[in-house]
Parts: sequence; C-alpha cells; structure tokens
Amino acid sequence: MRVAAIDCGTNSIRLLIADRREGRLVDVHREMRVVRLGAGVDATGMLAPEALERTFAATDDYAELIRRHGAEKVRFVATSATRDAGNRDVFVDGIRARLGVEPEVVSGAEEAGLSFAGAASVLPGMDSASVLVVDLGGGSTEFVLGTGAGVTAAISTDMGCVRFTERHLRSDPPTAAQIDAARAEVDAHLDAVLGTVPLGSADRVVGVAGSITTITAQALGLAAYDPARIHGATLDTAAVAAACTELLSMSRAERAALGFMHPGRVDVIGAGALIWRTVLERLGELTAGRVAEATASEHDILDGIALGIES
Repeated sequence: MRVAAIDCGTNSIRLLIADRREGRLVDVHREMRVVRLGAGVDATGMLAPEALERTFAATDDYAELIRRHGAEKVRFVATSATRDAGNRDVFVDGIRARLGVEPEVVSGAEEAGLSFAGAASVLPGMDSASVLVVDLGGGSTEFVLGTGAGVTAAISTDMGCVRFTERHLRSDPPTAAQIDAARAEVDAHLDAVLGTVPLGSADRVVGVAGSITTITAQALGLAAYDPARIHGATLDTAAVAAACTELLSMSRAERAALGFMHPGRVDVIGAGALIWRTVLERLGELTAGRVAEATASEHDILDGIALGIES
C-alpha cells in the first residue's frame, strides 16, 4: 500500500510518500521545508499569521505531490508548536481543507512513541539492548527508552532549538551568560526527565531529527549534507560534543557558510547543539561512561507516522 505521512513540527514540515511492504517502508518521495510554524509561540502562545501562511503553502504543494504519486492513505501529525497554540483550530481547519484528512495534534507521549518506532524500524541492534532515542525538535525534545519489545518509558519536554533560541540565545553569536542560562534550563529539564525515564539504564543512545543530523554532519567533517553517511553514523560522544561546541560558538554567517547547513537551521542550530551536548554529557555521567557513543538516525517520527497508518 502506498501511504503519505506528514510531520509538522515547530521548525519544519516534512513529507514522506512510501510503499509499505510487510511492515517496512520503501521511499517514493521524501521532502522537508523549513516553515518555522512555531515562530514566537513560546512568547505569545499563538501561531502567527505569516507562519500559518508558510505552512499552508507547503501543505498545498505536498497535497499535489500526494495526488501525483497516488498515495492511498494520508496521515498528518502536528507536534509541539500546535500543541502549545491557543489558535490551533485555525491551523487544523486550514490543513483539513487542503488535504481532506483530519490532522492529528499528538501528545508528547504519542510523539515519543512515533519517534521510537521510526528509529527502531531501520537501525540494527534495537532489539538487543536498552536504547534511548532522543528526538530533538524545534519546540520539544522527547526521551524514549525501549527495546525490541517496545517503549518502556517516555517523556516530552518543552525544550527545542527554536524555543531556546528565542528564549535564551538571541545574540549572534550567543554570549556566555546566555549559554549559561540555557544550559541551566536544559539541566533542569533533565532532572525532571529522570523522574519518568531512567536515563542511567540506557545501553545505547540514538539521536533523531534535523538538529542532531546536522551536528553529526559537522562531526563527520562533511562538505555537503549526505544522508547516507549520516544515517547510522556512530561516533564518540566526545567528538559529537566538540562539534556541538563549534557550532554553538560560530556566528550565523559562519554557520551559513558550511556546505551541509540548511538555511532554515542557521539561526537555531546553536541551541540544538547546546541541548544535545548537555544531554550526552549527563548521559555519560548517569551511565558511568557506559554510553560513550551516539548514533544518528535519518529515520524518525516521520517514518513512525507512515508505519502507523492503518491498512
């Protein structure tokens, strides 16, 4: 069966059209647009009219692609920015009118489960250890612990690259005081995560979503963004942390000059890097150094959405 899945987050909206065969996905078309739907939501609690326009324009294009490729079933999932917005009904009505399907505004727990399912569907070794999947998005970050049998613990936190850029890292480059304030808030979120997800029991960590794959490109020294090299790349956490520090300390002009950097991530990747670095450092402490590598996955919630479409 040919399916179409759309993941609408705080920073980007992504489309996957795929043929689903025996529980696996064969890509037909995969695309990402940075629309920054969540711009200003952290401060105002509302989706801005211009952000809605950008998202609706991308959805119109996606609707045409879905028709052209003959997808039989369509599923649209919206996450952090839409969860937080007081005017989400405007968004929901606009998507329904364009796609003819009811958009799902999923909870943080549902988002976490979809992210784990997407990563687990393609990475080897997910059934032989306790794996922590971290989905670092624009408005939220999900922590999901599980095995091949499924999710054992999960939580969604209100920290993400867009939210923390707007809240803390407003200078270019960010000041030491801004970085310290952001780091303190990440640590506070991680303290809260530990009440639900026992991070210290993880044997392995997998990071998903655009911030983490972009950081991995930096750690690999790529001249251009290469999904084939990024997906499944397993690197020492020290090397990943060093790449995070480099991106965080750069000006936006320096980041924009990197061949692998998507223009829509230039201003927010510093916050993503700070969050990912802090997570890996805390994880190393909590596991007494047992988790000393991090794996990046190009497959995430978008794949989980597609896999969850009912026949």
